[in-house]
Amino acid sequence: MVTEVAAFRGVGKSYGRVRAVDGLDLVLRPGETVALLGPNGAGKSTSLDLLLGLREPDQGSVTLFGGAPRAAIEAGRVGAMLQSGGLMSDVKVRELVRLACDVHPRGRSVTGVLTDAGITELAERRVDKLSGGQEQRVRFALAIAGDSDLIVLDEPTTGMDVSVRQSFWASMRAQADAGRTVLFATHYLEEADSIADRVLVLHRGRLIADGSSAEIKARAGARRIAFELHDGDGQPADEGVLRTLPGVQSLDVTARVPGVRTVRIRTADADASVAGIYRAGLYPRGLEVTGLGLEQAFLTITGEQDREDDAEKESVR
Repeated sequence: MVTEVAAFRGVGKSYGRVRAVDGLDLVLRPGETVALLGPNGAGKSTSLDLLLGLREPDQGSVTLFGGAPRAAIEAGRVGAMLQSGGLMSDVKVRELVRLACDVHPRGRSVTGVLTDAGITELAERRVDKLSGGQEQRVRFALAIAGDSDLIVLDEPTTGMDVSVRQSFWASMRAQADAGRTVLFATHYLEEADSIADRVLVLHRGRLIADGSSAEIKARAGARRIAFELHDGDGQPADEGVLRTLPGVQSLDVTARVPGVRTVRIRTADADASVAGIYRAGLYPRGLEVTGLGLEQAFLTITGEQDREDDAEKESVR
């Protein structure tokens, strides 16, 4: 029984003096939908290139289905959609998809691929007449031209408008529901939040977070408090009072209409902050306490890592 779809063990990759991947340890398992996040230069694209056998690691090993990546690719077990992938011009979409299905070791029907990729209406269009978003959908069709066990997508929804992105991810969910493992790198963190059942965060070539979206948010620790203060409600409060509340990490106070201030607090201890609000004699209206979104959690985690790295550099000097 296959327990590992892919594995990175102690993987390192450098380009000259730039360390693109640094000691990466990671295992992907069957049926997972995994989002790969990281700022520009984090090593996402290099990691995907290593996974697909397009580059060789300088240290460590990368395996697909227990063997060499190229062997899995040649056997048709992997479908990929990369940022750098070009498309043939002067051919119709249907012709290009048919070619991909014909040459794939585990090729699917052209009609099925067009339907699953949501591009049936584009089938008779010439590839060089497509918009950027339409080209991305065709690239996705080529990635699912075979009955693959793993689908790898690098920034798949770049250039797509909101409605097309929603349709694309509905297609992607269908692939995952069919039992395939899906790995995608994205800058759209709301996609990772809503689609992935596992989130990986790369930073400076290292894996700094690995868990569900909820776990990543919880790791960031902070929560948000929002409320209104109306003049005449209890003790007046200036920003100094609000900043001294327990747990407060950041504060924003906006006067939208005369006599009403909207307060937004980011706190490491929401319970203590709320208790402090009432102890200060304030009367918060419309009090809301929410967790950080994945984007805010991502910025918190990577920011903390930057500070740790900078402190380590200073200690070495």
